[in-house]
Amino acid sequence: MSDLIHTLRADFPALAQQVNGKPLVYLDNGATTHKPQAVIDAISQFYAQDNSNVHRGAHTLSDRATQAFEQARETVRDFLNAGSTKEIIWTRGTTEAINLVAHSFGAQLQAGDQILISAMEHHANIVPWQMLCERSGAELKVIPVTERGELDMPAFDELLTDKVKLVGVVHVSNALGTINPIEDIIAKAHAVGAKVLIDGAQSVAHWDIDVRALDADFFAFSGHKLFGPTGIGVLYGKQALLEAMPPYQTGGEMIEHVSFSSTRFNGLPFKFESGTPNIAGAIGLAAAIRYLNQLDRDALLQHEYALLARLRERASDMPELRLIGDAEHKASIFGFVLNGAHPADVGTLLDQQGIAVRTGHHCAMPIMEQFGVPGSVRASFSFYNTLDEVDALFTGLEKAKLFLL
Repeated sequence: MSDLIHTLRADFPALAQQVNGKPLVYLDNGATTHKPQAVIDAISQFYAQDNSNVHRGAHTLSDRATQAFEQARETVRDFLNAGSTKEIIWTRGTTEAINLVAHSFGAQLQAGDQILISAMEHHANIVPWQMLCERSGAELKVIPVTERGELDMPAFDELLTDKVKLVGVVHVSNALGTINPIEDIIAKAHAVGAKVLIDGAQSVAHWDIDVRALDADFFAFSGHKLFGPTGIGVLYGKQALLEAMPPYQTGGEMIEHVSFSSTRFNGLPFKFESGTPNIAGAIGLAAAIRYLNQLDRDALLQHEYALLARLRERASDMPELRLIGDAEHKASIFGFVLNGAHPADVGTLLDQQGIAVRTGHHCAMPIMEQFGVPGSVRASFSFYNTLDEVDALFTGLEKAKLFLL
C-alpha cells in the first residue's frame, strides 16, 4: 500500500513543495483537498480551447462547452447513483445547497412545524434554519451529542415527532470526525413524514455515496473537498421534491418565458441555476470524479483507517493531548487540544515545521462550547497522506510542547 500511496502522491503537484524549509505535511484536508494534475489540466484545457457560455450559443465553442458541462452533470449523477440528471443542481458549494433548500423547500413551513438538526452541525447547517424559523414561525430543535462526540440517538427518537418537517444532519462532523448513522436517521424520519437533508461535505472524499440506497431526500457536497476546484458544489434532491419547490434565485437561464405581466420558469435542473454557471468548476469536478473512479476506493479507505489507528496509538502516548470527540465510528479527522496551550499557538509552531493543520472553532461553535474549549487543533487526512506524516505530526507536537508547556 505504501508504494501505491507514494505513486498517487505524484499526481498532486502541491504535495511536492517545501514550506518553511521543510517538506510539506498537508493535514488540512477537511478544509480543502489538493487537486490532481488531471483536474488542473481539465480546467486549463477548457479555458484554453473551449471557453464559452453554455446552452444559448450558436457556435462551436458554445456547443463544446455545453456538451462538457452537461456531461459533467451526468458524471455527478452516476457518482451519486441519482435517478436523473434533473436531480443534480449545480451550486457554489454545500453552503449554497443548504441555503437553497432552506429558502425553497422551507417556503412551505409554518408556525407549529419543527426542524431538527444536531449539536455537531457546521454553521452552514445551523444559521439557514434559524433564519427560516424567524421567517416562518417554525421551531428549531437540536439533537444532543454525547461526551464521546456521538449523536444521542434515544434523544433523537424522543424529538422526532410528526411536527418535524425536515431533519438536517451532517454525514461526517468536520470538527469531531464522527460518522453519523444516517441510514437509521433517514428511515426514522421518513416514518413520521419528515424529509432529510444530508450534509455530505466531509464524506464524499472518503467513500462512495448511493443516494438511492440511502433514500436521502437532499444530499449536498462541495467540489473542493472532493479534489475538485473551489466555487462548485452539488445539491441532489429527489425529482418530485425539486419540481414542487419554487426557484431559489431568479435571472437568466432559469426562465422559460418572461413578459412584464408574468414569468414562466424553466424545468429541472435549470430552474435552480440562474445566471452563468461555474462551467470550469463543473468540468473540473467531473475530472476529479473520473480520477477517483479509476482508483480502488475501498483500499484507500482501509489506508485512511490505518492512519486513524496510528493517530489514536500515538495520541495515547501523549498525556497532554485531549481528543475532542472520539466516536466509535469516526473518519480520519483528528481534533485535539494540548492542555495548557492555545490551539493557534500549536498550529503556528507546527507550520514552522512544514505541518499544515487547522485551528479554531471550525465553524462549529456550539459543539466547541459543549466540549468547553474555544477551539481545537484539527489534523484531517486524505488517502494521499502517509503513516510517516502521522509520525511527523507527533514529532512536531513534541517540539511544540517544549515552547508551550
